[in-house]
Amino acid sequence: MTRLSLPGQASQYLSHFAGSLRKLRSGCCILVLFWCTTPFDVTAQSADSTRLWVVKPMDVIPPVSLALAGLVTQGKISRHLQRNVVSNYPNFRTHVDDYLPYAPGVVSLSLAASGVKGKHKLGDQLILALLSNVIAQGVTQSLKRVIAYPRPNGEDNHSFPSGHATTAFTNATLLHEEYGHRSPLYSIGGYGTATAVGAMRVLNNKHWLADVLMGAGVGIGATKVLYISYPWMQQTVRRMKH
Repeated sequence: MTRLSLPGQASQYLSHFAGSLRKLRSGCCILVLFWCTTPFDVTAQSADSTRLWVVKPMDVIPPVSLALAGLVTQGKISRHLQRNVVSNYPNFRTHVDDYLPYAPGVVSLSLAASGVKGKHKLGDQLILALLSNVIAQGVTQSLKRVIAYPRPNGEDNHSFPSGHATTAFTNATLLHEEYGHRSPLYSIGGYGTATAVGAMRVLNNKHWLADVLMGAGVGIGATKVLYISYPWMQQTVRRMKH
């Protein structure tokens, strides 16, 4: 059975991570308090009275909940789960999780290209997909380097959060936003695929549970923020053209 243990400098890693974790928890608490004290229907009136910056509870609750869950499960809970996973599936190996994160986004863009009407046209979907992934990965990769938490397999110190989970849930949210109103099956398929990616990262011994939960929160949150702000971005571009 594979033995799960941190590298030789365990105390240094734990001390470093504990400081970063306290900062993250404080930041998340501030974020939660902000959303709880801010009206959920925040609007700004443009010249043509278009409602902008509309924020709904379900735009906030899932990403914040997942991020908080990632913080809560970091450490003892994640290590206990990982020991059981490695014990029960010691020979599990797959590379499907390297490609599957992009599937929901590809489906969304393919539907738009084939003429299936979504929330936005193909050109706008391309912009939203590109910006969402860039922003989400920017946040995740920055956290990886600041926190520098070791992977369960000891490969490197870029474990928290999971970049694969971030990408998977970013693209799942794109599919949900564009076509979830047409059928809940699009949302179920997208988030089901993203969840499978997260599970495979844990089974492959590449990530802790906490990494996957935080990555999911970042991916959903970044995409939601971009969709909320996109009407304002479009209006700004139109004003610049005139």
